[in-house]
Amino acid sequence: MASSAAYPDADENLEAIITRIEQKSRKIETLLKQLKPVEALKTALEGSPLKTRDERCKSANWIVVHRAMMAIRDVDAMFNSLDPEYYDILMKYLYRGLSTGDRPTCDQCLKIHEKLTEKAGLGCILRSLADTVNTV
Repeated sequence: MASSAAYPDADENLEAIITRIEQKSRKIETLLKQLKPVEALKTALEGSPLKTRDERCKSANWIVVHRAMMAIRDVDAMFNSLDPEYYDILMKYLYRGLSTGDRPTCDQCLKIHEKLTEKAGLGCILRSLADTVNTV
């Protein structure tokens, strides 16, 4: 799973987490302007605040991941350069995206889900659904 070292403790100062998410958002916008959507997605997935239960943090990070995910045009090319360590966390965010009910988001999530399942197998789905501690 992508490293959550940037968010080591669930009780960490929530303002510090939000500040890091805002910094990550600015970096992602820069990468997207440079036409590097896969790098933007990697950056969005890194350091996701998985152990926090604070919905404000989860929502702020979802917005960042969503922005990067929606910029992906070539899903096959994405998986050629996306490391397997990101697969499980990406699957969690795909399910969050599907839960929105937003048509463009769901379409993109389903395209990525199909390729991710081909690449990572059914275990990726099971791990993302069974893990109730690290939530997005």
